[in-house]
Amino acid sequence: MDALMIVDIQNDFTPGGSLAVPQGDEIIPVVNELQKSFELVIATQDWHPREHKSFASNHPGKKPFETTTLQGLEQILWPDHCVQGTTGAEFHAGLHLNKVEAIFRKGMDTEIDSYSGFYDNGHKKSTGLAGYLRERKVKNVYICGLAADFCVFYTAKDALKEGFGTYMIEDATRAIDPAGFLKAKEEIKALGGKVIMSSDI
Repeated sequence: MDALMIVDIQNDFTPGGSLAVPQGDEIIPVVNELQKSFELVIATQDWHPREHKSFASNHPGKKPFETTTLQGLEQILWPDHCVQGTTGAEFHAGLHLNKVEAIFRKGMDTEIDSYSGFYDNGHKKSTGLAGYLRERKVKNVYICGLAADFCVFYTAKDALKEGFGTYMIEDATRAIDPAGFLKAKEEIKALGGKVIMSSDI
């Protein structure tokens, strides 16, 4: 079976949000249309405690987009975003959720960030997503959402590592940094993944 994975289409990542991805809301009609082509649709949701160490506000004297080290890994410090229970953490109102069978929350451990829907950035804890997909006999995953150069990219990398056929849907994602997205696409292709358009499905 093929599965569509919708990554983090939440208010804080769309225009008006605290960590808005440029034109992030433009992908929503494409993602809604894509869902019709899949028997299985799952979503990921960034779900941070307020005291999360990836927030610049939790590091006195640090500003958003500066870097620090968390759990031995270089960490970009972000504006507060997708705080548990806030409007910013909610899925965008335009996103259709009726077909979404399961939601995997990530970024709940205060000590380490989690870009991927499968693991935290240090690969210390699994979200259970890989096991869920295997239980559902999924062979290929088609990944869309926000942001292309961070959470979508890392989710695709881990999908490949877990042995799933992996497709990043280019017109159903948007990047924080276009140069970062170019690099991400090349890396996914080098690892054996494919970058496609929604019209290819």
